[in-house]
Amino acid sequence: MRRYFEELKDFLKKGDMFLLILCVCVAGFGVVCIASATSAEKFDGNFKYIAIQIISIGLGVLMYALVSSIDLDVLSEHRGMMVAFNIFLLLLLIPFGTDNHTGNRSWLHFPGFPINIQPAEICKITYIIIMASVMSSHQNRISHPISIAHMLLHLVILVGLNLGLSSDMGVSLIFVFIFIGMAFAGGVSLWWFALAIGSIAAAFPILWQFLGEYQRNRIRILFDPTIDPQGINERYHSKINLQSLTGGGMMGQGLFKGNRTQSGALFAQHTDYIFSSMGEEMGFVGCVVIMVLELAIIARCIYVGIRCQDYMRRLVCYGAASALMFQLMINVGMCIGVMPVIGLTLPLISYGGSSVVTIFAMLGLVSGAYARPSSLSHERYVQPYRG
Repeated sequence: MRRYFEELKDFLKKGDMFLLILCVCVAGFGVVCIASATSAEKFDGNFKYIAIQIISIGLGVLMYALVSSIDLDVLSEHRGMMVAFNIFLLLLLIPFGTDNHTGNRSWLHFPGFPINIQPAEICKITYIIIMASVMSSHQNRISHPISIAHMLLHLVILVGLNLGLSSDMGVSLIFVFIFIGMAFAGGVSLWWFALAIGSIAAAFPILWQFLGEYQRNRIRILFDPTIDPQGINERYHSKINLQSLTGGGMMGQGLFKGNRTQSGALFAQHTDYIFSSMGEEMGFVGCVVIMVLELAIIARCIYVGIRCQDYMRRLVCYGAASALMFQLMINVGMCIGVMPVIGLTLPLISYGGSSVVTIFAMLGLVSGAYARPSSLSHERYVQPYRG
């Protein structure tokens, strides 16, 4: 504990301040986007949304510092406790789960507590550590079937529980993408990826039967133009949001001036489809700025990973980069109509307290790897000289 407080005291000197500044800039830009997107009459005032987002950013910065000061070796040694914590957190959805008006029972609502919490967002952080710890323990035979089975076990536990209890496909796929990114970066043989692709292709007709009709249609409309060609049913929200995204031209119609945004015509214009809202009001230039800032954060995570001398710390950085890259790819893909609608927010831009705080905490792991690129476990076990 003493070592932790020493690291926390030196956070400003050792932590990745460049990454923190990038995150605060993106989140601050997000507040402006949210203020404009929620100024529509249907939101009945946007002060609440702005206040919650700013408070969440403040808590996120605090979490960034706290997590950055934790030695990853200590967390790795308590992998079993983190697995139990994830299971317990997701099981809380049984008595306290709520859909938060999204259709997925993904949030925890505790009576008397002012905000809802999305447990899967917290599990993303611990899952990255668990995966890095498991892969580190199998580092010398990472492609051995036992190693792959151990890695898959933790993925199946999380995805199975989250899907079974919340039906949230979006966040469940983030766990899968983290697994893929870390496995690839960790040196797992490409033959395993080829086998996985072949297995999924073979099993797809069976898996298709377990999807709900609305889930199937979300996939079908990407390839079948005969489904709702007028855009009045399945394609309605996608059509309106794509029109908004492209309706801003090069420079946009101006903040607080977008036709569809300010009329409240967009679906989830402050959360899942905020990118469309900003395309309308800030144009192509504004969208490019958002993309560049998001990609800068991802690039920084990869850079810190490359800089790390320790295998586990390197994987943690790549896991964080994978999670952010998947969210960015899916969210922007939904807005331009090339990805199915699965309800993932634009990192640090979209409204959502749980998402903002947990992303800052996740990136705190990267900052911790930057501050301590090599393992310091020997310092905790070597007894000092007592002359």
